[in-house]
Amino acid sequence: MVLQSGLPTLRRSFALLGLCALAGCSSAPPPVQRLAHHRGQVDPRYGVAPSPRVVADGEPVPRGGGSYMVGKPYQIAGRTYYPSERPNSSIGLASWYGSDFHGRRTANGEVFDRESISAAHPTMPLPSYARVTNLRNHRSMIVRVNDRGPYHGGRVMDVSQRVAEALDFHRVGTARVKVDYVGHASLAGSDDETLLATLRDDGPATLPGVAPVMVASRPEPVRTAMLETPRAERVSISRRDESDEPTAAAAAPTPASAKALATAKSAPLPPSRPFDLGASSHARMRQAAN
Repeated sequence: MVLQSGLPTLRRSFALLGLCALAGCSSAPPPVQRLAHHRGQVDPRYGVAPSPRVVADGEPVPRGGGSYMVGKPYQIAGRTYYPSERPNSSIGLASWYGSDFHGRRTANGEVFDRESISAAHPTMPLPSYARVTNLRNHRSMIVRVNDRGPYHGGRVMDVSQRVAEALDFHRVGTARVKVDYVGHASLAGSDDETLLATLRDDGPATLPGVAPVMVASRPEPVRTAMLETPRAERVSISRRDESDEPTAAAAAPTPASAKALATAKSAPLPPSRPFDLGASSHARMRQAAN
């Protein structure tokens, strides 16, 4: 998106130039700033100013037409963002944007429509699907991520006006949400009706035909379990080879008979002190000689 800045009136421009001339200074262009979206308007402290409007208000907004992109790492306000196809989940604030961005190009070349089921995320692939759950009322739905942002501290996603209405936070401006990456989105056509049908308040929203993905924090434990499985199998096989009978006996113990119990009761008790092995051997030898 292109930053478009400037003073609102020519009079203020001349005044600024006059002050710089008197002070002997030269004016440098301001750094590019990202804009956060709040209640459909641009917050001048953060984010990217709107790109040129390509569809006027009241005209139909075309769907699709963008390109798939991930992007390279970029830095905004001292923080570096790393776009990635790796699945992820996050919890934070979501805001919404509407009329100020309506009819303008998104980061991947689509046209933003405030009535679409769409959203912006700093690092997800574009376009992609994400689950957004309002943690206050548990409303959950799948949205199409086709733009970059927000960059306001603590915010994890910007959603369209229609999404904010569906999740019931458009009046307050922001909501605490959980965002889960779902998968890649198609480049062609409109998916608004399908996405709107995913809205629910009795559990996480799901998208028909899209398999759930594992979040970024889980792959390592899975790989560890797969590596350890063959070793566990080898140990169990070696134990069965060494002692099959004890294993079978332990697996299916049989009750002792009355005769066996009687024999056990009549068996001599062991001596109170250890046998004198040498003395016992001499006694057996004398008995054999007699």
